[in-house]
Amino acid sequence: MATFITSVTFTQQGITNFRDTCKRAEAFKTAAKKIGVKVTNEFWTLGTFDMMLILEAPDEETATATLLQLGSLGNVRTQTARAFNSAEMEKILAMVK
Repeated sequence: MATFITSVTFTQQGITNFRDTCKRAEAFKTAAKKIGVKVTNEFWTLGTFDMMLILEAPDEETATATLLQLGSLGNVRTQTARAFNSAEMEKILAMVK
């Protein structure tokens, strides 16, 4: 499974309904699981982003579909980066000649 790190920012709708953020996060985890994505961690943060998510998905397309579904609800905007663990990075480095 590929790992993705997603930074989350509340929209006006999301911040207006901030009291529901934990319920929304739980609903997202359930919806993501149905698509084949595992939310391995979630953190509410201070600073530039309101939340960070760590996801595992079989591929970029599945991760993208999951995050499009999340964004369509109107509570958050996301930015996502594909993350590589040490073993994956070693494979990548081996390709560089």
